[in-house]
Amino acid sequence: MQISIVIPAHNEEAFLAQTLQSLTEQSFLPKQIVVVNDGSTDGTQAIIDSFSNNYPFISGVSIASEGEHAPGSKVINAFYKGFNTLDPDYDILCKFDADLIFPKKYLESISTIFRENQNCGMAGGFCYIQHGNNWKLENLTNKDHIRGALKAYTKRCFNTIGGLKNAMGWDTIDELIAQYHGFAIITDEKLCVKHLKPTGNKYTKKSRYKQGEAFYRMRYGKALTQIASVKLALNKGKFRFYFDCIRGYNRAKKQGMSFLVSEEEGIFIRKLRKDGIKKKLL
Repeated sequence: MQISIVIPAHNEEAFLAQTLQSLTEQSFLPKQIVVVNDGSTDGTQAIIDSFSNNYPFISGVSIASEGEHAPGSKVINAFYKGFNTLDPDYDILCKFDADLIFPKKYLESISTIFRENQNCGMAGGFCYIQHGNNWKLENLTNKDHIRGALKAYTKRCFNTIGGLKNAMGWDTIDELIAQYHGFAIITDEKLCVKHLKPTGNKYTKKSRYKQGEAFYRMRYGKALTQIASVKLALNKGKFRFYFDCIRGYNRAKKQGMSFLVSEEEGIFIRKLRKDGIKKKLL
């Protein structure tokens, strides 16, 4: 299966070389890797140039997007700058972060999952973060969820869901809409990916209400938003996060923000989430 990878990167000098090195050492090499340098002011571009000079399947794209880091929109804008340069002849499309170290058989294993499960639309492993000399699961979400850092889609699934939403929560919306269209989401606990920079440490104070806004725009409704906010606050160990989520949801509702999913998709999403909660409780 032909694998194409897009890696958005902003000031990733400390990590990018390790990410690219791990991808060049895969047991099954990708067809192409495009690294998008999104206005970096450090040595990110030099790293991209070094790898692209030595590996013909690696290339770079430079953009100068404006504004500070914001969850969702900035990274998706960068992703599409790279995506638009890809050879369209691929079977699997990956959006990877620039601060990961992949095990040598990661791409081979992902390819096998898709090949053996014809209904699978998305597949992925799990992110681990370093604690002392050990690497521990970055436990921010359920094990049936694929982190935005290491998304992989079949071409059919990616096209069917209409690509990635340019908004906070894009890496949840893609899975929900994929399931709405009948695709399976498969994770593999044996695929342990080292995440060199913990999630969320680069978000700004202006982003604190974004998660609640995302819940509103995904048509969660207030009850599911309450539950999801409590869960995230507990996972992050920051109870204030709960109040920020609720404020964000209420602000989005008051402002009449546009929804990211249709009304029919919203009904499906709420049922899917409620069924999941009931299953865990029972």
